[in-house]
Amino acid sequence: MSPQRSPRVTRSLARWRHSERLRQPTQRSRGADMSVFDPLKGFGVTFSTMFKKVVTEEYPENFPGTAPRYHGRHQLNRHPDGLEKCVGCELCAWACPADAIFVEGGDNTDDERYSPGERYGADYQINYLRCIGCGLCIEACPTRSLTMLNDFELADDDRQRLIYTKEQLLAPLLPGMEQPPHPMRLGDNEQDYYVNAPFLARKHGYPDSVGEELK
Repeated sequence: MSPQRSPRVTRSLARWRHSERLRQPTQRSRGADMSVFDPLKGFGVTFSTMFKKVVTEEYPENFPGTAPRYHGRHQLNRHPDGLEKCVGCELCAWACPADAIFVEGGDNTDDERYSPGERYGADYQINYLRCIGCGLCIEACPTRSLTMLNDFELADDDRQRLIYTKEQLLAPLLPGMEQPPHPMRLGDNEQDYYVNAPFLARKHGYPDSVGEELK
């Protein structure tokens, strides 16, 4: 007398036998339906593309354009008088899911001022070996200091050169801007910069540092 199987084992054996019965006819029919012309049909797709015009981009001689809102290299922006927008709050570093940003804040003084607020980004680094270009750091920045450019040429054969420092990320000085440190030129406090800076900059003849800021 054979041992009695449990209902779970019986159901498992039934499913296995059913799958075996389904698999065997499929394998037989696959070989029976195979035709000598089937490989030629497959190669026909390859042969049909041999006579089409080849589209080649002459890169980097002809630099391809990117989408207007493409997320490329980061940039630390400036106020119209040259002061830095970064206040060293480290929110971008906290928002980065890849832990690619390092920020160390410093204190402004009356004799050495780099930003309108109490603090500024004394040390700022972005590790492009880790950056995934998600843009969460841009969304987290409260002063619109950090933005992303259309520059996508970030490849290098030296890992150390892919860690960008603050000097590499800072926006260049436009005509009329003054290299920090220097006193506030657009107002007496940070409120004037973050609320009335576009109007004060246009009043004093400072350049438009971020596109539509002074419109």
